[in-house]
Amino acid sequence: MALKDVMKDIRGYTEIVEEIRTLRKYGSDYTDRRGEVERMIALIHPKTVSLKVSEIIEETRTTKTFRLVGADGYLPPFMAGQYINVFVESAGVRTSRPYSISSPPTQAGYYDITIRSVADGFVSNRFLEETRVGDALESSSPAGTFTYNPLFHGSDLVFLAGGSGVTPFMSMIREVSQKGLDRRIHLMYGSKEVSDIIFADELQEITDRHPNITVSHVISNPPKRFKGLKGFITAELMKGLLGDVSAKTFYVCGPEVMYAFCRSELEKLGVARRKVRTEVYGPPKDVASQPGWPKAVKPTDTFTVRIRGGKAIPAKASEPLMNSLERSGIVIPALCRSGECSLCRTKLLSGTVFQPDGVRLRKSDRQFGYIHPCMAYPLEDLEILL
Repeated sequence: MALKDVMKDIRGYTEIVEEIRTLRKYGSDYTDRRGEVERMIALIHPKTVSLKVSEIIEETRTTKTFRLVGADGYLPPFMAGQYINVFVESAGVRTSRPYSISSPPTQAGYYDITIRSVADGFVSNRFLEETRVGDALESSSPAGTFTYNPLFHGSDLVFLAGGSGVTPFMSMIREVSQKGLDRRIHLMYGSKEVSDIIFADELQEITDRHPNITVSHVISNPPKRFKGLKGFITAELMKGLLGDVSAKTFYVCGPEVMYAFCRSELEKLGVARRKVRTEVYGPPKDVASQPGWPKAVKPTDTFTVRIRGGKAIPAKASEPLMNSLERSGIVIPALCRSGECSLCRTKLLSGTVFQPDGVRLRKSDRQFGYIHPCMAYPLEDLEILL
């Protein structure tokens, strides 16, 4: 029996065929618009964006802002608080790093990314020392969920920033000030020294003109006779500056150690977890000091990672598996490099890895043996499927 004859026995088949015939006769012809949706999606959220460095702005002695324009004159839109993942080649290794956009979404002509020098920084120091105006770069389209949602976050916001963690907040503050939005913002910005404060002059100008925006600088290593706020952003300090915190939403972005510290201090104030938003921050500097790290494994241990259908590579216990793959010339999809986006999701066939707190694995991934190599550390020899 022919397939066409079988289809006629399916309930509703005849009616559907007749409806198709009618639509073809009397309906509109959209053939010439085929692929229009895909083209629009590609404009708003392309897989990669070609960029060119148009300007380099020195913010502090250790920090520079790189102004990036679209190589073809176009940049995808973004929300304040989002980041782009910039692909670079450093020391012969193809890798990438996510950087928050510090410019406001009201400025569609460029993205600003503000980068601070990091001790032994594999990519940051390459940017600061080698990147020049006119250089071509490639990045992902804007991504990330560290953004403001008026339905859930209210209009009374507190930003807790540390070091270069001020960059996503700068995008949000610039947007609010430029558009005259009805939001109250109190930025509490921790820096080691006064000279380390990024955007100091602009922040002062904004607060002078906008009474709904307040900035409090907290210096952990102040000079003699310093009259400002000293130490760290503690519960006591926040209570003194903010008063009642019950209606406030807190955002936290800064060095790794800042997250656990601020979370503990906010708990002392009775701030609910749902009222605290944190930005992803990448792998820990000292993974062996993380809770749950097995004492039997030394950070200096090196294991063999076999790739099903490919080669075997060495991998350090103290280094994310993704880094080891990149050092061996194997580049896998990456975006956040913080265990959140799932783009680098990989099948672990054998062996065990350590994954720090904060890695957002699906329940099914844990059940069926998938890992995020950007935040997975080998504890023995592994076999993976890419």
